[in-house]
Amino acid sequence: MTEEIRCRAKLALLLFDTRRSLSFGVVEEWLKGLAGGGFYADKVSKVAFDSAEEIVGAIDEAIKSYDNILILCPQCMEGTIRSYICTAEGAEFDVAGIMHGKRNNVFLAYSDAHNRLEVQDIVGMLDDMYGVKYDRSVVRFACAPYALVDETVQSVKTVCRNNDSNDVTINVEEHFGDFRMEIVYSDTTPKMLLDSIIAKVVSKLNDYIYSLEDVTLACQLIRLLKLRRMKIGIAESFTGGGVGKKIVEVPGASEVYFEGLNTYSNEAKMARLGVRELTLKQNGAVSAETAYEMAQGLLKDGRYDVAVATTGIAGPASDNTSKPVGLAYISVGVGEDISVYKFNFVGDRKRITETAVNQALFLAYKRLK
Repeated sequence: MTEEIRCRAKLALLLFDTRRSLSFGVVEEWLKGLAGGGFYADKVSKVAFDSAEEIVGAIDEAIKSYDNILILCPQCMEGTIRSYICTAEGAEFDVAGIMHGKRNNVFLAYSDAHNRLEVQDIVGMLDDMYGVKYDRSVVRFACAPYALVDETVQSVKTVCRNNDSNDVTINVEEHFGDFRMEIVYSDTTPKMLLDSIIAKVVSKLNDYIYSLEDVTLACQLIRLLKLRRMKIGIAESFTGGGVGKKIVEVPGASEVYFEGLNTYSNEAKMARLGVRELTLKQNGAVSAETAYEMAQGLLKDGRYDVAVATTGIAGPASDNTSKPVGLAYISVGVGEDISVYKFNFVGDRKRITETAVNQALFLAYKRLK
């Protein structure tokens, strides 16, 4: 979600490709980079490049209506696009793909190849044009209710309005329950106002914040483990090694990550973790009792200090019981103190498992915090 409080420049983004059904995912990083500099696309258009009439119409409309135009196209289409725009604007592109035309600034980049032009080049040029430099503060948080996130954004808007400020923007990205809030502000924003915005965000989201830096959840957990001089072990069932994968992606994880077990079957849970057959028969693999014994099995030899275990039903079908898809139990143990948490995740198989991975990392972080 994006909450705009001020938009400084009129900018259009045009995407040309062979398929009308192409996902806008190809432009996501460009839009994120522009937003980080305080610039937003007023219009994003997608046009099939086998339709010359639509291409010309999209370019002509953008030239007429917008001061700045970013075009993403396949490399094979570059010559045609350059020729038309150079004629229309009476100017040439430089080697990076930037044109200062009679009426517009035009930025030309490939959608399918490496670019000399980078988003920082565009942001820097527009900063110079509009005379204001923008910076950002980042708040990372996890597993917060969507309603609370929306309420927090609205609270920031209120703070800005009460201070007659219109040069602060809030961008919020969510990736399977892991949130990144970016507060973009100009060099004219009073420090007192920025401090009050950060304080408002922290007060609203305090229970879910894991960093006021732009670092991942796994990275912050690794930092805490190193600080506490603790080692961690993971036992996973329905998350299939996802928690461990996130941990080993962090440089230096080997200092604190002892092992990860993917105990997917009941037999593996019994053989590797010592989960009792009676527990599985009476309560099932997806149960608080099983999650508890999984963590207990990790900790029993005293080889590490923290244990995380996951068991659940990711779907698309249930596990031949009456338990619903999305039901999950995550256990976190520190020493002999083991807690089990129950969840009912929603979504498809990927969303359920990825959300559970982030939830497990966040629960471990909260226990150590």
